[in-house]
This record gives sequence, structure tokens and C-alpha cells, in this order.
Amino acid sequence: MAEGENEVRWDGLCSRDSTTRETALENIRQIIVRKTECLRLVKETPYRPSEGLSNAISLDGLNKLLAHLLMLSKRCPFKDVREKSEFILKSVQELGIRIPRPLGHGPSRFIPEKEILQVGSEDAQMHTLFADSFAALGRLDNITLVMVFHPQYLESFLKTQHYLLQMDGPLPLHYRHYIGIMAAARHQCSYLVNLHVNDFLHVGGDPKWLNGLENAPQKLQNLGELNKVLAHRPWLITKEHIEGLLKAEEHSWSLAELVHAVVLLTHYHSLASFTFGCGISPEIHCDGGHTFRPPSVSNYCICDITNGNHSVDEMQVNSAGNVSVSDSFFEVEALMEKMKQLQECRDEEEASQEEMASRFEIEKRESMFVFSSDDEEVTPARDVSRHFEDTSYGYKDFSRHGMHVPTFRVQDYCWEDHGYSLVNRLYPDVGQLIDEKFHIAYNLTYNTMAMHKDVDTSMLRRAIWNYIHCMFGIRYDDYDYGEINQLLDRSFKVYIKTVVCTPEKVTKRMYDSFWRQFKHSEKAITQKTTIIIMPRSPEVSFDSPKERRMHVSPNPDSYLKTCFSPFYIKLPTVLPNGGPVL
Repeated sequence: MAEGENEVRWDGLCSRDSTTRETALENIRQIIVRKTECLRLVKETPYRPSEGLSNAISLDGLNKLLAHLLMLSKRCPFKDVREKSEFILKSVQELGIRIPRPLGHGPSRFIPEKEILQVGSEDAQMHTLFADSFAALGRLDNITLVMVFHPQYLESFLKTQHYLLQMDGPLPLHYRHYIGIMAAARHQCSYLVNLHVNDFLHVGGDPKWLNGLENAPQKLQNLGELNKVLAHRPWLITKEHIEGLLKAEEHSWSLAELVHAVVLLTHYHSLASFTFGCGISPEIHCDGGHTFRPPSVSNYCICDITNGNHSVDEMQVNSAGNVSVSDSFFEVEALMEKMKQLQECRDEEEASQEEMASRFEIEKRESMFVFSSDDEEVTPARDVSRHFEDTSYGYKDFSRHGMHVPTFRVQDYCWEDHGYSLVNRLYPDVGQLIDEKFHIAYNLTYNTMAMHKDVDTSMLRRAIWNYIHCMFGIRYDDYDYGEINQLLDRSFKVYIKTVVCTPEKVTKRMYDSFWRQFKHSEKAITQKTTIIIMPRSPEVSFDSPKERRMHVSPNPDSYLKTCFSPFYIKLPTVLPNGGPVL
């Protein structure tokens, strides 16, 4: 990856060969030495106004290099790269040039850094996963560091994302990253936007496109409407949205291209939910992840700065948020007792289809009135909003606007029977990768709950899963929706709905308000089942290789048959050290 000037390349640091990495590091060191020497000479030379701009540009270029080195010193899985990067930074500092320091306290604002696996872990499996991620992306990002506590899922996630972004496919590489920017921007996720702006430029994307969606090709601009509806109100998608893209004359999309684009859109809509739901911090080398200002002496000592320890204020907050052991015990016991009672009721009497349908309608209506007291509009920043149109468009509850809530029976059209084959036919191998990820996420459990082991948590996990579907009007005929209110309290529902529908509004208060008896590592389990986006697309069938026609559900008030539902239904839990999972 080029940074600052074309002569600076970071690619060699991704190699598994130590000699290659050593050579790359030495080249980077020499470039930085030359830049720092030039900067030192500039400082010693009498100031000339005509040279002010070029000097500022030179300093900015050096600062970007130093920020990248700081990231490598903290986030590279290869020990030699971490140590040499730190050595170069100290050498620069000894020349009287200010170096950056990290902001924040680790990969997540919600999960204490001490509970997150360290990059220098000696665990062979973890090191392999870290190295694979670093080799593919040129970085070990905070999403990976939070997701790695479920190695099996992370491996599948990285493999799928690598295929979507870097392997052969219908869309060119720069289009893929730009679509990622568009999707992340819809949920105001500056974290993902910043990452993919860098990736977009790295693969040769036109910088002018980054000035705003109106500067991108018309073909991508046309995708904006589908992106908007998929992100916020997927139940409103009609066949016209698809036909408009397939029949846009010289700006039309092929069916294969559109499938690739929809997969990318839904991937990044869901990943934005994961990012906000887990409180992912800015990357060290990106805006908001570092500063060149010295730390406040009142809040830190030298050893704190070196070790990355938290401030006293944060420790006080963490301490104040704790609940007593006895309270924790009784809350867990109460939840387990409810699960036991519900199981006994299942065994004794099974509700009729009419009764289960009625309970679904009740839960569907009640879900509309679940919202946070902090539910205020969030105005997107200009660096994010420039990448999409109609900034006022967002998620709206049916009930608040007098709309009828449609019901879609998942048995009528599902991923397993229809979506999988369609995606695989138009975008080979992706269907298999997505299907593998679904199965890993759905079945991921260690059968533990807080201090208890050997617990069958399938009832609780399914309640979370089906509650999310219920918010979108999707019903499972074989599920008793009366169980949801028994197992999920209101604070938990608020968190789930916010993560799913308006992730940009998630706050630490919401995160702290539910399941207070669980540790941070255990609470983050909800990410496995709460991050769900339900994109809807018309069924597509072929009469001949050259002929295509669109079909929609025969009931105009129902959901469209969905190619991609449930798509990216769940993202993983975030638990340290392979900790307990429900």
C-alpha cells in the first residue's frame, strides 16, 4: 500500500517470510530518515512564505507515515515488525520530532481492553488467524480483534469478505470498495467509511469519486436508491427497484453484477451494526485513533502511556457500573427458571396454529413500541453524508406512520431452498461461503450461561433470532412467540432493536442496561444474533440463457420473495479467550 509518496510501500510487511519483512522495514526506515532530515533542515532555514504550503504538505506526509508505524507497533501479528516499528518511532522522537500516540483504550469502547486478546498472543491458532487477516488486508483491524474470540466464525467471515473484495467476480475492485463506502455511510459508520476510502484509493479508485456520490459514475449513483431502502426499510423494495437497475440503458447492471452489489450492500449494512453494537473504536492510524498532542500529566504517568493503561476516570466508571454478586446470581437463576418452565409447558401442551399466529401478531405490534428514551435523530457528518443522497431517510416504525404491517411466512421463501442456489448460480462459490457462515453462527454455542455450565441455551438463542425477524414482519409457523416476552426484558429489546434498525444510535448506556449480571465478554454474545439485516429482492428465473423475467409474491401486500433473506442473519459473539457463549 502506498502512503504519502509512491516510494513508500507496506506490502512487504504482510509477508510470512521474515527476510522479506526485514527488507521492507529497512526501506521504510530509510525513507522516514530522509523525510525527517529534510524536515529538520527546513526548521533551521529562515522562513519563506512561498515555501509554507510545501513544508506543511511535507509534514503531513511524514505524520501519515508515523501514524501507520504506530499502528504496526501495536497491531501487527509479527513481533519483528512491531519491535522495529517502535524502534523507528523512538529514533524519530530523539531527533526532536513529535510522534503520535494512540487514543482510546483498545479495540472497543464497550469492552475493557484487558478482556480482549492481545495481538502478541502465543496461541498458535490465534496467531494464524491474525496473520491471515493481516496478509489479506495489510492491517489487523479492531473488528478482527473483537471477532477473534470465536475463531471458527472469524475464519469463515474473513474468507467470505476476502472473496467478496479481492477474488474474481462480476465487479471491478474499486467498485466493490466504493459500494462498501456507500453501504457503511447509510448507517453513518465513519469507521468503515474511512477504512474503505483507503482501500478504494489503494486499488486505483478515482479520488474525485470521494468528493460525493454525484461525482461517481451514473451506474453507481443509480444504486443509491436500492442502498437506501435495503438499509432502512427493506420491506418497501419492489420489482421496480430491480428492473430500474437492469434496464438503465448504457448505465444498466448485469444480473451477476447486481447480485454481487447486493451481497456487498447487505454485508456492510450488517457490519455497520456490528461496529456500533460492539462499540468498535477508530483504527489507530485513522482519524480519531491517534493524536500528536502530548498526554495530560494529570491523567497519566509515563508507565500508563507505555502500557496503554486506562485513566482513573474510566476505572471509576467501570467500578460504579458493577452489580453485586448476589444480584447477578438471582438474575441468572430467574432467567434459567423461566427457560425450564417454558420447556415444561412445551412438553405438556402445544399451542394451536391459530394461537401461535395470534401471539405472533401481538409480538409484532408490541415490537413497534420498543424504543429508547435517547431515541434522537443523529445528523451525519459531511465526510460520511457526501457518499449518499436523501440524508433524512431512515428507519421508520410502521405504527408511527399508520402503515399496515405485512406478514411474511419464512416457509414460503427462504435462503436454504431458493436464495442459496440463485446466488451460487450468478456469483459462483459465494452462496457456499455465506451458507457456511450462517450455519456456524446459528449453531455456535458453548452451552454456558454466566456461572452455569452444560446449559441448553437453544431456547434463548431462538427467542432472540425470532424476535429480530418479527420486527420485520417475518413469521416462523412452528414458533410460539409468547416465549419472547418471557425471556427478553425491555432493556434487552431496546438494545436489539437499536442495533438492528438504527445502529448509529447505539450508546454505551444501552449496552450497559441489559443483562447486567453478565460480564462484558458474556454480554457481547448478543452480537451473534442481533445483527441482522433483511434485504429483499424479487425472485429471478430463467427461461433461456438470454431471457430473464422478474416475479413477485402474488400477494401485493406481502413481502417479496427474497433472494437474500435472511442475509447476514447473524454476526458472531464477542467473547475473550474463547469464553462462554450461550
